[in-house]
Amino acid sequence: MVFMLFMAGVISYLDRAALSVAAPLLTKDLNLDPAELGIVFSSFFIGYSLFCFVGGHLSDRLGPKKVLLAAMLVWSLFCALTAGVAGILSLLVVRVIFGMGEGPYATCTNKIIHQWFPVEKRTTAVGLANAGQQVGGAIAGPLVGLIAVTWGWRVPFLLIGFLGLIWLIVWRFTASDKPQLHPWLRGRLDESIDPTPSVAREDTPAVSLGQYLRRPTVLATSFAFFGYAYVLYFFLSWFPSFLMMERHLSLASMSWANIVPWVFGASGIILGGLICDLLYRKLKKGILAHKIVIVVSLLISACCVALAGQAFSVAVAIGLMSGAAFFTNLTLSAYWGIISDTVHASRIGSVGGFMHLVANTAGIIAPTLTGFLVKATGTFQSAFLISGAVALLGALGVAIFVRQPTLYTARRRSSDIRADG
Repeated sequence: MVFMLFMAGVISYLDRAALSVAAPLLTKDLNLDPAELGIVFSSFFIGYSLFCFVGGHLSDRLGPKKVLLAAMLVWSLFCALTAGVAGILSLLVVRVIFGMGEGPYATCTNKIIHQWFPVEKRTTAVGLANAGQQVGGAIAGPLVGLIAVTWGWRVPFLLIGFLGLIWLIVWRFTASDKPQLHPWLRGRLDESIDPTPSVAREDTPAVSLGQYLRRPTVLATSFAFFGYAYVLYFFLSWFPSFLMMERHLSLASMSWANIVPWVFGASGIILGGLICDLLYRKLKKGILAHKIVIVVSLLISACCVALAGQAFSVAVAIGLMSGAAFFTNLTLSAYWGIISDTVHASRIGSVGGFMHLVANTAGIIAPTLTGFLVKATGTFQSAFLISGAVALLGALGVAIFVRQPTLYTARRRSSDIRADG
């Protein structure tokens, strides 16, 4: 299950990063300026951020396996259709629907892992599954760059779309929502096993979605995830163009140089999950363990990304962005861990989808704002500084507002539930 989710992540970032890598050729072919390119980058996240929540809610209602099956079908088809766009309008339509298809991936992944793994191994599994995204981003540079140079920028989108359809077929016959439902395991497991952690059982399904969404812990975690996403999507959308426009690398050189931060990012995701679970076993406090990882890592990431725009050489800029990618991605499993530790299993998809929706509005803001800043100033320096500032604010929000639940809090929530019932 983790391997299949890992591969879905590889495919999702292969096709997402493909546009960034192919952007220099695409903009020339379609005659786009930096501001228009920024709007194109952001258009993906209009559909994506909305369907983070919709997909999460549907995963609670229909099950994450079915939702992810439909999501992969939509995003693979519209990835392939990118090859047929004739101008900015058709490109915008394709990118919005493409984003709608990818939206449910992260929340479905988190819900499946929540239902398959015990609490002490959950963030490790989330980290391993999500590392596929960074691996996809890493191989997108040389792979898409080579294919685009050889056969044109449209061909990579066709090939990646076909790869998604192959994954879809395998997923249909090898996945299940819970281990008890898996065809290879049915009848061999205790049907009474419940992986839901005790902290989540302090609430019941009677607690409404609105009550969860008003909690400071959920709101602060969502904003910190926004800070993570702002750095990620600024990097994903514009770092290849930064290397070519401001550092004057060729497409081939940029494609290889762009691998380095992605490799560090994948390492950060894997280690982040392991560190969270290690701290949980040491501290016996899941929220505190995740909070430490988020605050420390986002602070370091903020410094790295802010300095990267001022770097005096290509090597230093790549080194600083690699540091930013590592420490930013070190936090990824922690956001999902906080939700898993504080939300009842029946609301995991919906609350996680809301958090992911908030985070991915950064995908709408960061690329567009960067495009207009570059067009207005002719440089990327202010965009790097803004990315660092957003990450800093995310770290401060978690440090101030995220708290380990106390016995009093648990009793008060139980009293609220009885009053509601």
